[in-house]
Amino acid sequence: MLVVLFICLFLFFIFIYKFVTAYGDFTLMSKKQPKRQQIEDKVVWITGASRGIGEILAKQLASLGAKLIISARNEVELNRVRTQLKGKHAPDEVKILPLDLSSGENSLREAVEKAESFFPDGVDYMIHNAAFERPKTSILDVTEEGLKATFDVNVMGTITLTKLLAPFMLKRGHGHFVVMSSAAGKTPAPGQAVYSASKHALNGYFHTLRSEVTVVCPGPIATSNNAGSRVPSEKRVSSERCAELTIIAATHGLKEAWISYQPVLLVMYLVQYMPTVGYWFLDKIGKNRVEAAEQKGNTYSLSLILGRKKAA
Repeated sequence: MLVVLFICLFLFFIFIYKFVTAYGDFTLMSKKQPKRQQIEDKVVWITGASRGIGEILAKQLASLGAKLIISARNEVELNRVRTQLKGKHAPDEVKILPLDLSSGENSLREAVEKAESFFPDGVDYMIHNAAFERPKTSILDVTEEGLKATFDVNVMGTITLTKLLAPFMLKRGHGHFVVMSSAAGKTPAPGQAVYSASKHALNGYFHTLRSEVTVVCPGPIATSNNAGSRVPSEKRVSSERCAELTIIAATHGLKEAWISYQPVLLVMYLVQYMPTVGYWFLDKIGKNRVEAAEQKGNTYSLSLILGRKKAA
């Protein structure tokens, strides 16, 4: 009896340790490596590929032997990225396709037709990585212009691009969409009401296409945009690790993947599986999180949970 109790306690503490040190949801963490055979010689189109996670995704996918189409508004930066890519089909076969997701349906239709013409087999993977995010602001200060700018890129442009590309994939009988959403699309985030709303909309839309979609929800990620963050205590998953986990999730056919350290994962689990408890918990720390956001501080700090507010 004591032996059984000891084994149960041992397994329980292992579980707690793995949960506390987790960098993603348990299903994602159980998949150790990307399936190279799912990527090699496949055509992968990445939006928002001129910097940040999009650029790193391009580098990692190129090294796995993918045929790449990289898109963003800045063609100069796309050329810079292409010169840095190394792989079976890179950099010589990498195609550059300048793209503005807010340009309207006719422009996006031309982009899809051009992307489909680059390689004989068309697009195998569409990675929706481009996103528009304004600095954190109070919900009362949101302008109609800011609201429209965010939804035009994060929702309307992304959905339109999907609607235009999907018929080509359906005709071929295969294709996969990878959607870079956000933890803000699963749980409320202070100062990010509009951005959070756009990601909730994205999640809702793509979950209706469930069979060939991977929705990725990263929490705080270390990118070139926040390299100079004034919040040293904020623990972020590296861009490289986030990109690697995204590829793992896509090649293993996961429907949804969460990428973050604690306490963000804890909050996501509570809101997903115990919403009453989860939102009660968020209400309890909500005031501290709002104050931290106003001070440009860490809205994910454990000190907020413990009731100690940290300034920037």
